[in-house]
Amino acid sequence: MPRFIPLNYQQNSMVVINYLDQLQAGTFEYAIHHLIDEKLDLSVFYPKYKNDNNGRPAYDPAALLKIILFAYCKGITSSREIQWCCETNVIFKALSCDSVPHFTTIAGFVSGRRSEIESVFEQVQLICHEQGLLGNELFAIDGCKMSSNAAKEWSGTFNELQEKRDKLKRQIRYHMNEHETLDKTEGADEARKQRAAQAIDTLNKAHDKIEQFLKKSEPRMGKGKRPKEVKSNITDNESGKMTTSKGTIQGYNGIATVDKKHQVIVDATVFGEGQEHHTLQPVLTGIQNRFKRLAISEDILKSQTIITADTGFANEKNMQFLHDNDINGYIPDNQFRSRDPKFKEQKTKYGKRHQDNKTRKKTVFQSSEFSFDPVTKHCVCPSGETISFRGIRENDQGIKTAYFEGKLLQCRNCNKKHQCMHNPSAADHRKGAGRQVSFRLDSKREPTYTDWMKHRVDSPKGKQIYSHRMSVVEPVFGNIGTNKKLNRFSLRGKDKVQGQWHLYCLIHNLEKLNNYGQLAA
Repeated sequence: MPRFIPLNYQQNSMVVINYLDQLQAGTFEYAIHHLIDEKLDLSVFYPKYKNDNNGRPAYDPAALLKIILFAYCKGITSSREIQWCCETNVIFKALSCDSVPHFTTIAGFVSGRRSEIESVFEQVQLICHEQGLLGNELFAIDGCKMSSNAAKEWSGTFNELQEKRDKLKRQIRYHMNEHETLDKTEGADEARKQRAAQAIDTLNKAHDKIEQFLKKSEPRMGKGKRPKEVKSNITDNESGKMTTSKGTIQGYNGIATVDKKHQVIVDATVFGEGQEHHTLQPVLTGIQNRFKRLAISEDILKSQTIITADTGFANEKNMQFLHDNDINGYIPDNQFRSRDPKFKEQKTKYGKRHQDNKTRKKTVFQSSEFSFDPVTKHCVCPSGETISFRGIRENDQGIKTAYFEGKLLQCRNCNKKHQCMHNPSAADHRKGAGRQVSFRLDSKREPTYTDWMKHRVDSPKGKQIYSHRMSVVEPVFGNIGTNKKLNRFSLRGKDKVQGQWHLYCLIHNLEKLNNYGQLAA
């Protein structure tokens, strides 16, 4: 039998470690340490400290920023886990110089230093510019929807929340009657009585939570062309309920603007709505102000820097903004691929397997089969019923359109509803809707700003430019969400989430500096 050196894992050992030796040049931890100590000005953090003459010394914001950035680059956002890493991990010990901040100190630093973190983000962006990492030739804008620290079950319109509150009242009344009955019954099961009392307490807390929210808050209105009430959230009313490819989430949409040259993020803003139409103008204004503040460009938007974004940002108002401000933008409408002959065979060649065997969307009566009188605004459906006029509005292309909708009783009892409606069961309940149909009122309309953008995007130059958008911005979200595991926000409130989104994007930019910059210069 061969002999080996015995191993005893229960022994303790005192090892002499030089913390600076643990930060090897070329590693990400060295990049963080070098930038914060040698390049960045952290005096913006100092005004909030009031211990000049009395009080205990505070943790250095440089050490806190180092351990938070390093933890985030490893996908660690929990302040308790960051504290544990400072106690056990030699790299964290080297970055914090063997200090172990309490998790509440770490959490307070992340959630309460939004403006200071933004200042650090801008300083890193300026360093990227000085080292030639910004090309300022093409910017790609896109959004990444992430869950926040709020449950979507606590979302609803004010009517829905009132119904939920009334339902809780009925449940409380039921459990109170049950508890009263058990009290009067001799030899009743004590465990059952305890469960009933606990249920009453839990339901009372939920009821009071909804009641206080309804008293203190106002209905939340959307930002569409016709503002209507959207779902509020009791836990974090600045977040929004959003539909993603992985289901419905309660969270924020992180908008990032990425420079083409080295995929450096030049702007990072969060919005509590899933729709991106209204985010384009504030994002572009923020970019312009930041570049002017950093003395990179007096007017970056009018220096012929190309702005690209996907179809989610396209509407008539945004196209007019780009046109009137002479911004070199390329933002297609959602039909731009159908106009391009190159994509004619796309679904057949690259579509999902067995797509031809799947049930196709059923065909219903088209608007041409309805009788419409544009003078009297009168519409008759294929069954001979007159349907209700819902007004004249401009559609997304700025074209005046007359809208009609069938009454519930008409559509519910119609023998042609399965041929007329995509979802015939919608007419079977009181909150549903009948068949809806619209008619353009003027086929000889004036050209719109959307038409202007269509011409730009459909041109050979526009197609060539827009083809770069996906390769510029999508890998950034892949790096942040997949590689770094920063795929949800752990805070509540738009202001706090904004600071965390800057930290996420700061990690990406520091990595670009480490890979392509000159940190030792």
